[in-house]
Amino acid sequence: MKTHCLKLQPLTKEAFTPFGEVIQTQGRRPVEINYGQTRKYADLARIDVGDEEGAATVHIYRSRPITLPFRIEVMEYHPLGSQAFIPLSRQPFLVIVAPVAETLPFESIQGFLTNGKQGVNLNQAVWHHYQLSLEKTCDYLVIERSGPGGNAIEQRLKKSLLIEEFS
Repeated sequence: MKTHCLKLQPLTKEAFTPFGEVIQTQGRRPVEINYGQTRKYADLARIDVGDEEGAATVHIYRSRPITLPFRIEVMEYHPLGSQAFIPLSRQPFLVIVAPVAETLPFESIQGFLTNGKQGVNLNQAVWHHYQLSLEKTCDYLVIERSGPGGNAIEQRLKKSLLIEEFS
């Protein structure tokens, strides 16, 4: 089986728009609240819970780092709502995504490298790999839909996809 290498690109709002939102304060104007003690960066992402039966839930995920080269073997999507990942460890991490489709569009898989201060809000039904920490174990604040219905669909890759480096 031929191995394909995934080239990573910096995570930018423009490049990531087909897959969701970049969560960052850069370029956003805060509002001072709490008598000037706090700066509020409002509306950084819209959480989609799909329907009236769903609710937004908050979790902390703790992810061990990967070692390179790393083989992408499975991708998933959530058909009933969005899923946001916000790094708490302020460490860069990888975001691997592909467009919404019934079956995983292998040729459309893209890889992004965050700057450690950025999070992502994956649109409903966007294919993605689970969070990929680099260099050390990292915590993520995760906001997603909970409620009735199957909201996690996985698919194994039929071709080999390798991440060899990041910078």
